[in-house]
Amino acid sequence: MVAEAAPPYVRIVDDIKRRIADGELRVGERVPSTRQLARDWDVALATAAKALARLAQEGVVVAESRVGTVVAGPSARSPRRPHGAPDDPGREPTRDRAGHPAFRDPGRDPGRDPGRDLGRDPGRDLGRDLGRDSARDLTRDRVVRTAIEIADAEGLPALSMRGVAGRLGVATMSLYRHVGSKDDLVELMIDQVFGEFPLPAEPPPGWRARLEVAARVQWAAYRRHPWLTRITSLSRPLPSPSLLKHAEWALAAVDGHGLDPESMMHVHILMYSYVEGIAANFELESQAQAETGLTDDEWMRAQDARLTAVVTSGAYPTFVDVIRRMGGDFDFDLDRLFEFGLRSLLDGLAGIIEVAGQARR
Repeated sequence: MVAEAAPPYVRIVDDIKRRIADGELRVGERVPSTRQLARDWDVALATAAKALARLAQEGVVVAESRVGTVVAGPSARSPRRPHGAPDDPGREPTRDRAGHPAFRDPGRDPGRDPGRDLGRDPGRDLGRDLGRDSARDLTRDRVVRTAIEIADAEGLPALSMRGVAGRLGVATMSLYRHVGSKDDLVELMIDQVFGEFPLPAEPPPGWRARLEVAARVQWAAYRRHPWLTRITSLSRPLPSPSLLKHAEWALAAVDGHGLDPESMMHVHILMYSYVEGIAANFELESQAQAETGLTDDEWMRAQDARLTAVVTSGAYPTFVDVIRRMGGDFDFDLDRLFEFGLRSLLDGLAGIIEVAGQARR
């Protein structure tokens, strides 16, 4: 008789326990979020939440306010005495300095101050020692790279100073010796990421080629780190050196072509926001997949009945005709959409810049 496979949430529970036992996840480190587990295991959010709830019930993990779910210390995982159960006969009841019940081994060195050992958790002491070691090894680069890892895996809203500290195994206050605030951390993350996708040292000839290069560099950065699309708004831009380099590049590209200063700034903002707006769909798709547990293809298949109703209703003849001429299917691809939009946007700007140049002459 073949044994039935364990339910998905049980497999998730066992995997996290294994990772803790193997040292992949240490005390105080964040475990994958519900959204991340749902994405990694291809399960519904409810299944992932059930797994975390089971781990919490067993004392393997604990939820910390504004941090998330982290690996619990050894004391949280030790068996708890039922309420009203008799004391361990092998231990001598006593009380700590605050008057709370504690225990002392009868064989402990009588010359040692009992108060020094009451209520001590060896696991906590070990964690504190490891934390001090980690704090000594901490650098700004490690803080920034860890923050980027969190944002890449869980999105920018999941980023917090306490979450970064938990991942690094240090106290939150240790981070402030290297980073002034979360806003400062985000700016450092931007600079780090755009440093991976630098603008050319020598710009190509012609305003169009320069704007196109900048757009492609920006697109590559967003594709690799989708959370970048959420860092700033047009009305409240961050004074990031990396973002200012892109502004300088775009303004220099159209300078001297007859545009007034306001139009020059509009060209830069329009190009920047076009790339950002299309790239935002990478993050939106990731969120939708985590929340529904469905890929975009699976979600579309789930809409078959509704799409059939649209096609047969007769209310959208042009839409139906376009789909029919495409062979009944539209292969949506963000990269192709980006290329189409970039070419169209540059064509439109060409007309504006040519008219401005003629007026100047």
